[in-house]
Parts: sequence; C-alpha cells; structure tokens
Amino acid sequence: MLSGCAFRHFRLFHPAGPLAQAEVRFTLIDVGVMLCLILPTFLMILWCLWRYRRTRQGAYNPKWSRSRPIEIAMWVIPFLTVAVLAFVSFRGVYQLDPYHPRALGTGPPLGPPLRVDVIATDWQWVFIYPKQHIATIDELVVPVGRNVKFRLTSTAVVNDFYIPQLAPMIDVMPGMRTENALRIGRPGAWRGFSANLSGAGFSWMIFQTRGVPPSAFKAWVRKVEQSPDHLTYARFETVAKPSINLLHTPAYFSAATPGLFRHVITAARAGKVYPVKEDLTKHMAIAARRHAAYLAAPFGR
Repeated sequence: MLSGCAFRHFRLFHPAGPLAQAEVRFTLIDVGVMLCLILPTFLMILWCLWRYRRTRQGAYNPKWSRSRPIEIAMWVIPFLTVAVLAFVSFRGVYQLDPYHPRALGTGPPLGPPLRVDVIATDWQWVFIYPKQHIATIDELVVPVGRNVKFRLTSTAVVNDFYIPQLAPMIDVMPGMRTENALRIGRPGAWRGFSANLSGAGFSWMIFQTRGVPPSAFKAWVRKVEQSPDHLTYARFETVAKPSINLLHTPAYFSAATPGLFRHVITAARAGKVYPVKEDLTKHMAIAARRHAAYLAAPFGR
C-alpha cells in the first residue's frame, strides 16, 4: 500500500525544465524554513514535558510571572521566519512568472520561441500551432531546448493547465487569455492535465507532452500536415461539444483556421456555451465498463 509513496512517483521532484526546477528549489526552501520553526517547537514541548514532570518534585515558585528570554524568542523567531518567507516568495513570484521575459532562464534557446495556442474544452485539450498551421487534440509535441510560449483560453469552465515536471499551474478561463511557458531540457514524455475540477470528464482531461529533437519535431509536423482533417471554426464547434477521450487517443489536423484562438475568446465573451447532456454521467459509466475509447465522440472516433 505504501508503494505509491515512493519518491519516483512525486513528479514535482523530477523537473525537466527551468520553471519546474525553480518550483522545486523554492518548495524546498519554504519547507526548510518552516522546519526551522516547527522542529524546535516540538523539541521544546518534549523537553518541557520531561523537565516539569510531576515525579521530579521541582521547586514551586508562585510569584513567577514572566520570562524575558521566552518573550523575545516568541516574537523574534516568528518575525524572522515570516521575513525570510516573504523575501523568498517575492523572488519566486518573478522567477516563476511565465509572463516575465527571464522566466525561462538566461541560457540561449535553440531557435526562436515556438508559439502554441491552447484551448480547454469539456473535456479535452486542443493545441494549435499557428506558424505550422496544424492542430492536435490531447497531444503536445515540442522541440527540446527551444522556448515554448503558450496562449491559453477555455470554451466553457475554468481549468488549470499543469505539467508538473515542465510548466507551472495556471488558470485557463473562458473569454480570457492567460499565458504560460516552458523549455524542455531533454527528450522524454510527460503527463499534463487539468488541475481544477471541471465536471464529469475531469478525470480524463489528460494530455501527453513529448519533447523531441528539433529534427524529429520537423518530421512530426510534416506527418501531421498529411492528415485529411482540417480544424475550421465549424469543425471546432463540433470538437468542443462535451466529450470524454477515455483512452487519451490524440487527433491531428493538417490545417487550422487563422485566428481561431481569438474567435473562441470572442465567442465565449458573447455567451457561447456548449451544454452538457444530463445523462452523460450514466453513459460515462457504461462506456468505462465496456472499455470504450471515446464517449460522445464529436467527430467519429
């Protein structure tokens, strides 16, 4: 039962990018500072229990009322703890801010930033590569060593975009645009997901993140360009209908309509919604028992 507590399962402590590395560093600093306060407190409690135990028959001083050293310690130590945490938090706010130009460090990236537009639907992730004119669902592929800049929005409810080993958590909201960033230091595959409860299909709102060499990324783009499917806005309206990708099977589009990301934001501000079927939960349970790949498939998967 305790195998799930193994260190290797704590994805936060296995960073693969500069932002995730900074998160781990500040987390350890915060924990260390708090332990400097908590451990002495518990040790003093144990010492007091032993020092003033009833069987010791210590002297009783009814006129004792205060101790200046104790009062100084009670005020100075917490004050210093809060001051240190405030300083660390102030630095961390800027070092982990994906909007900050130096968030990804000072090392030279391999090429110009790659822009990816991210749209959260109920309950899938749509990734649009504007410069490459392609789009994917539930799969994010980026070249190793290159800065990646995300613009994020949602069609319906608030989600949290999170890749623990690569990118910090950030809200994805309908009618609004937020930003995130990452840079992958080595080839590999990592799991990203929504960290905000968003309805019946929340548990399946997972996407695969793959870091590949630049040459492999170009080959992957050429492969996606061969897909016969195009992501127009009309097509997107079908994709955005509430549906659950039970097996996290990715989909690919060889062309994405320019300005689709902005169109989705404008539509959300105008009140565009995608109603959830009342019996979706019942169908979800049936599909799971049958090991189905997709529920309420919007485009014939």
